[in-house]
Amino acid sequence: MLFPTEQGIFFVEDDAHLRQATIQTLELAGLHVRPFASATEALPEIRPDFAGAIISDIRMPGIDGLQLLERVRAIDPDIPVILITGHADVAMAVGALRDGAFDFLTKPFATDHLVAAANKALEKRLLVLDNRRLRAAAAAVDEAGPLIGDSGAMVQLRGTIRQLALADIDVLVEGETGTGKELAALLLHRLGARRGRPFIAVNCGALPEAIAEVELFGHAADSVPHTRLARIGQIEASSGGTLLLDEIDSMAPAVQARLLRVLEEREVHPIGDIRPRSVDLRVIATTKTDLASAAAGGRFRPDLYYRLNLVRLRVPPLRERAEDIAPLFAGFVEEAKQQAGVADFLLTDSMRRHLRTHDWPGNVRELRNFAFGAVLGLAEPPSAVPTGERPSLPARVNQFEADAIEEALRATGGSVAAALPLLGIPRKTFYDKVARLGIKVEDFRARPASGRKL
Repeated sequence: MLFPTEQGIFFVEDDAHLRQATIQTLELAGLHVRPFASATEALPEIRPDFAGAIISDIRMPGIDGLQLLERVRAIDPDIPVILITGHADVAMAVGALRDGAFDFLTKPFATDHLVAAANKALEKRLLVLDNRRLRAAAAAVDEAGPLIGDSGAMVQLRGTIRQLALADIDVLVEGETGTGKELAALLLHRLGARRGRPFIAVNCGALPEAIAEVELFGHAADSVPHTRLARIGQIEASSGGTLLLDEIDSMAPAVQARLLRVLEEREVHPIGDIRPRSVDLRVIATTKTDLASAAAGGRFRPDLYYRLNLVRLRVPPLRERAEDIAPLFAGFVEEAKQQAGVADFLLTDSMRRHLRTHDWPGNVRELRNFAFGAVLGLAEPPSAVPTGERPSLPARVNQFEADAIEEALRATGGSVAAALPLLGIPRKTFYDKVARLGIKVEDFRARPASGRKL
């Protein structure tokens, strides 16, 4: 996930009156606050995955603020700790900054300074956790092979590919532009008995009709003008292995007729040759359009379509598997960082919002381009709010919480019991947030899922 499981402020102050007044100030600014009367009470609640910030007085009985800072940094040095100090302790607070404190405030402090520091600390913490999730997700990418994702659709797709790979039969792979049809074809080859043998990919959409037959079928010596030597075509070159006909829906009609014989007879007849040559190959064709409609409309040969339609494999668009966006993006970010020599990358609020709300018409290819642009500092999401019109940070935090809760409710079909572990918050906190943010749980009750065909 690119969204935090929990966020808020842990406020540690032994003075009950000051503690209550500060809590009200922070809550009025839209922040969730957990109060503690001592560091001893707060420490057991602080874990490495804590998605908030800590504000603490320095002078307290038992464990003071400086000791709390030291122990928090031992848990996770990236958890922001803001210290509150009196005038006599300013030098001590400056020393704490050198030791890793996020900021310090001098009593009496202005409430807007407190809120600003808290929001800045929260923002930094969320960015740190996002980057950790990105790195963790990227580390798991290789385990999924070239088709990344843990959504039901992708798990089913990979399982179907494993079955079809062993069958060694021709396959028609359908899917929108950028969904990864070529990767599905490559996985079919790698998992089948033909792995280690040629995998020849022909981009039918980029193959000019004038030279398509020469490229695919080859020619005998002295049979083509300006060329005396014989040439082996891509079909014959793939014999023993796999022939990928990418974007076969773009293939010229004349070439479609000759290809039909290849599929039916498993032989290829080079231009100008006396006799055809036998080929042993597996054919995988991809299409971004509905070939049945194209055949019915006369834009594709019906007999070739029926020959290809033996087994169909559908690669789902990204909008149907939104839960895969985070690991995909993480993998692309790591790839971009390595290629560009970038040491680190921070996911901004506008990027996070774009990942969550964009429908990705260009699918995985568009997501990859966005990740590379983001790492290089060239991709500001088009949906980002222009500077000067951005909502306040408390409003953005509220929206962030609302989005995370709604995402969990959608994923669990409106089941609060199932959503709570995903959010990592207690039931009371959940209902407090739902009431404050105006979220109606009943709007997310599970509906019957529509079937999908692979």
